[in-house]
This record gives sequence, structure tokens and C-alpha cells, in this order.
Amino acid sequence: MVAVNTADQYLKAIYLIQETENGPASTGDVADALDVSPASANEMIGKLEGRGLADHEKYEGVSLTNEGIVRARDALRTYCIIERFLVEVLGVEEFRGEAKQLESVIDDTVAERLDTIIDRESQCPDCFDPEEDVCALLDTDYPQTADSELAD
Repeated sequence: MVAVNTADQYLKAIYLIQETENGPASTGDVADALDVSPASANEMIGKLEGRGLADHEKYEGVSLTNEGIVRARDALRTYCIIERFLVEVLGVEEFRGEAKQLESVIDDTVAERLDTIIDRESQCPDCFDPEEDVCALLDTDYPQTADSELAD
């Protein structure tokens, strides 16, 4: 199944790259982060710029506007909520792939309802670790195999 990246996923990727690089995100880095071609990334960046969410300077990179940053942080918070729900409530070990698939279909209302179930940290989404692609405060220590759970 091919994942379709939404505008919010692009905003989130640009935001995380900007934070890590302390400056504009290159189109190539955005493409790599979302596993798309540079041409596809460039096309969506143009759409984000047209909506007033990003500024793109050729050879400089893309930066989010203030509105873009707000949207990106909201998208990142929703992603964190999904991750935490999958891990803390459902015990899903392969939560990253599931969270990436779900983030494009879960709206704000559902995210808010999931948020009431989990124990999300107040510093979210600033606790997100872009290097690990996960909330730094999320306990993700799973056994390597499920055999230990089956043997009793």
C-alpha cells in the first residue's frame, strides 16, 4: 500500500527538519523524510506556499510561516496522541507504521477523544524526538519476540 502524504504531514516534516537544522528545510530533506520524490515534495511545498503556510526560496529551502508552524505543531501533537494511544492503550508494537497510516485519517475530534484516554505529557509536542521519530517520553521497550508472552 502506497501512503499518501497530506499537507499536514508535509508541514510536520518541514517543522521537524527546521527545528533540527535550525534553519530552512531543503526540498531533498523533505522528500527523504516523507519517502517521496523531490518533484513531489516541490509540488506540495508550492501548494503550502500558495496557502500562506510556507515560504520557499530557491536554493535556500522552505520555512514555515507562523500559521504553518501552528498547523505543524497541531499535526505533530495529533501524531503523538496516535502513537501514545497505540502503545499505551492497544499495546501495538509496530506503532510507528500504524501511526503514520492513521495520522492522515484521524481528525481533530477523534484526536481529542483519544487524548482523554491517554496520559500525554503537557510538553507535547516539544517532547518529540525527530531522530528517533517518536515521543522521547514514550516507553517503547517491547520484548524482541512475543514468545515470552506465550510461554507460561
